[in-house]
Amino acid sequence: MICPYSLAVWGGVQAQVLGLSRSLRVAGVDTQVLAPCDGPPPEPWVTPLGNSIPYAQNGSFAPLAPDPAAQLRVLGAIWDQRFDLLHLHEPLAPGPTLTSVLVKPVPLVGTFHAAGNIAAYRWGRPFVRRIAARIDIKTAVSPEAASMARRHLGGDYDVLFNAIETDRFAETAPAATAGPTVFFLARHEPRKGLAVLLEAARLLPADTTLWIGGHGPETEELRHRFRDDGRLVWLGAISEAEKRARLRAADVLCVPSLGGESFGLVLLEGMAAGTPVVASDLPAYRVVAREGRDAQLFSTGDGHALAKQLLDALTRSDEVERAVQSGRERAAEFSMTRLADAYVARYQRLLA
Repeated sequence: MICPYSLAVWGGVQAQVLGLSRSLRVAGVDTQVLAPCDGPPPEPWVTPLGNSIPYAQNGSFAPLAPDPAAQLRVLGAIWDQRFDLLHLHEPLAPGPTLTSVLVKPVPLVGTFHAAGNIAAYRWGRPFVRRIAARIDIKTAVSPEAASMARRHLGGDYDVLFNAIETDRFAETAPAATAGPTVFFLARHEPRKGLAVLLEAARLLPADTTLWIGGHGPETEELRHRFRDDGRLVWLGAISEAEKRARLRAADVLCVPSLGGESFGLVLLEGMAAGTPVVASDLPAYRVVAREGRDAQLFSTGDGHALAKQLLDALTRSDEVERAVQSGRERAAEFSMTRLADAYVARYQRLLA
């Protein structure tokens, strides 16, 4: 399993790589992960490929490792370990995954995560199409991701939705709270909608606490703009264990993204933790949250609509309680065990 993004940086792709690898190992598949790591590797079966450099990509910053040293390390690990196949996440991202596609020492499975617009796909279309054709089995994490990949790269894509390790969320002890609490966790950049949430928070009761996880280019500006709101708790970067504990404790998980999302993984995490979810009405989130059943969706970018939905969720009405129970059942449909089984079937087919 090769991840182009640093495992020391929180991100959806990184979480999928580690969670899927854990489930594959439980299923008896000898899985090793090769990835950049700005610090110690998070698991003993992770081979670090060096530090990363942040690059602008799809409205965000990706911690990639395109330097020659990282490519030499990944090639050395591939030749030393004699893997049967390589499973590449974001196969055309600059760095270890792209290098693996170009060299192709063994059969390749590629998982495409991104939706939206990737400038390199447009500019280098004939070149990237030839590279993508080297991947034997292509999958995408959502219809949106598959559509973008198909449009720019050609080929056929199996849609295998992202998954979560449901037991890890359900079994985590909740963190301590001092009253009604709303939890936000994402990179602080415009497309994640943190500014919309902070404006909406002005309309919430005075005893409401907002936990704000993560950091990014907007952090300092937003902290300064809302410096007089003592209800805001800026957590900075948090560990996976702390994330699960805060999800279990929060009264509401708020996901106010403005666009550019391929899948609502964080919604599933909130559902698995038994937390009411309020999220933007995005196509990628509707794949996860069935309308009127698993989460409350508000008009994207509308602060007043968001405040109303947050107030409804904080009351824990019968409707909200039903959504929480439905959300738990929905999250179970996206268990990492099921996803691992789906990939094992494709590995076996490819190796045969």
